[in-house]
Amino acid sequence: MHQASIAFHSLLVLAATGASLGAQGWSDLLRLPNNLPFRNASGYATTISTAGHIDLTNEFFRNLGTNGRRCVSCHLPSAGWSITPSQVQAVFAATGGGVFDDGLGLGAIFRLNDGANSPNADVSTLTARRSAYSMLLTKGLIRVGMPVPPTAEFELIAVDDPYGFASDAEVSLFRRPLPTTNLKFLSAVMWDGRETFAGQSIHFDLLDQSNGATLGHAQGASPLTAAQRESIVAFEMALHTAQVWDDRAGSLDGAGARGGPGPIIDQLTYIGINDLFGDSRTGAPFNPIVFDIYDAWTHARGNAAAARQAVARGQLLFNTRPINISGVSGINDEDIFGNPTNVVGSCTTCHDTPNGGNHSVVAPLNIGLVDAARRTPDLPLYTFRNKTTGAITQVTDPGRALISGRWKHIGRFKGPILRDLAARAPYFHNGSAATLAAAVDFYDTRFDIGLTSNEKRDLVAFLQTL
Repeated sequence: MHQASIAFHSLLVLAATGASLGAQGWSDLLRLPNNLPFRNASGYATTISTAGHIDLTNEFFRNLGTNGRRCVSCHLPSAGWSITPSQVQAVFAATGGGVFDDGLGLGAIFRLNDGANSPNADVSTLTARRSAYSMLLTKGLIRVGMPVPPTAEFELIAVDDPYGFASDAEVSLFRRPLPTTNLKFLSAVMWDGRETFAGQSIHFDLLDQSNGATLGHAQGASPLTAAQRESIVAFEMALHTAQVWDDRAGSLDGAGARGGPGPIIDQLTYIGINDLFGDSRTGAPFNPIVFDIYDAWTHARGNAAAARQAVARGQLLFNTRPINISGVSGINDEDIFGNPTNVVGSCTTCHDTPNGGNHSVVAPLNIGLVDAARRTPDLPLYTFRNKTTGAITQVTDPGRALISGRWKHIGRFKGPILRDLAARAPYFHNGSAATLAAAVDFYDTRFDIGLTSNEKRDLVAFLQTL
């Protein structure tokens, strides 16, 4: 199985490079079988499509723009339908074409419009290209360029951009491509929710997103047809991806556990399920026990007993470990929480969708990832001033605020779906956590949870099995 995985990964790298596959294109390859395992740092992940196979002739794999990109250029099945730095680096090293002196770095993902740190970057030599695409190569970050809305409650008064490009006309935002699988759990589309439209369905939102991505990322010359949009969205909605094998715990559906992508297909979910303020359909109160897929491993026995018990303990910690939530815009500055300065919850306060782990309603939050104190030298720093109060804030990414224009929305982002985490490091919107252990450390420090080293290991053991 591992050899088959490598072979299909090689074919998918071709898609990422924009290489031609002949007159028939992807139709010569036809399909990718369900449950094909792809290796990652802690085991193997697989995808199941409810269509019965992954159709490589779908528009998702076709060149619909003008710069050679396809959806699969940034959403590889071998990377949890996102991208990882190691795979981006492999594409950079493998691609050619003779346009430049050494022919390297020409894969379709490497395009100046948003693959480079600046659209004005020098790409004339190999050294220059490594520098120009450094954020993509090291963290798997795509540059998103957006203006400050003219009606915003704030103004941009200073820019510190290491790449010398950003301004209020086009703020440079570096973000990870979100996975195009397990979309049944979605409540908002894109990190900043810019493809989430009031009163519309997720299906509608994804139709618009597929077209916007083609016009933007792929620099399409004309909008997609309705049929092309429907085809892409149907393909994506059929995908279900999860870890199936953990190097320590073994098979993730063994001994009564319900890991792997199969159970995701039957998992009940809808907008507002298990919301903090009551289930939107049943009116039932919020249940903090969000994940239950490893309940059977609480008292596991056998050769992998210790590893499986660690996963079960991690699941319990995720569901129940008390966290004093403070300084979170979207929670602690919203009166709907009653006493917003003193909210005691758990990981599942925000990650509340049953066995999905994202928020079941639109709820962008600022947990401090973009604070100036957490800035790394490779990120721009933006200084904003409130037009009414004169208040000043500095962030590396204003998040939702560039869509809504609201001062209080600066730094707010949606939480991602947590399934198939092991396949798509690094984590957070800006790739600031290289590993799941680093992500756990961030939360432990940010909220002063007081996790022991054993508890951290148990949490990571659980998260990497999702």
